[in-house]
Amino acid sequence: MTQADDAAATITELKTWVRAFSQARDWEQFHNPKDLALALVCEVGELVEHLRYRTNDEITAHLSQAQHHTEFAHEVADCLWLLLRLADVTDIDLATSLREKLELADRKYPVDQSRGRPDKYTAYSATSQEKPADG
Repeated sequence: MTQADDAAATITELKTWVRAFSQARDWEQFHNPKDLALALVCEVGELVEHLRYRTNDEITAHLSQAQHHTEFAHEVADCLWLLLRLADVTDIDLATSLREKLELADRKYPVDQSRGRPDKYTAYSATSQEKPADG
């Protein structure tokens, strides 16, 4: 496996890493969409363990400790690993899907109405929603 950081690695390369790791262990037989999604849920739970019952200040202090930061980073990596495998197994181009999702979100959350607000898009006025061509 080649060494790379976020600035150098591509999504395709990351998918290749986790696919090769799985193939070498004959794990592809277990990597169906349902089981990968369930494994992702489990890993997100492990990620949340670092945050649960802590205030934001306590989380910052916790993650400022090298050991905790590394543990947290490994949980994030586990989640990424499973997302990459799920995308690979289901033939999803992550960059395209993310770009499409951002375009949809841009229409749902216009900057002039959503800036600084945590509301769901349904909380914005009807003027933010696309109107029919005849209306």
